[in-house]
Amino acid sequence: MLSWAITFLVIALIAGVLGFGGIAGTATGIAQVLFGLFLILFIVSLLIGRRSPPV
Repeated sequence: MLSWAITFLVIALIAGVLGFGGIAGTATGIAQVLFGLFLILFIVSLLIGRRSPPV
């Protein structure tokens, strides 16, 4: 998921440099959503992973 966020960020940077503002804005929004989702899933996996195994 993090790789997709980085990919969309790179697309947004390239589109911004080339002057495609609409595409850059859309790619930036997608990258932000994917990064937020990545952070939430990462924190949840850390919390679940720290539980002691059932006996």
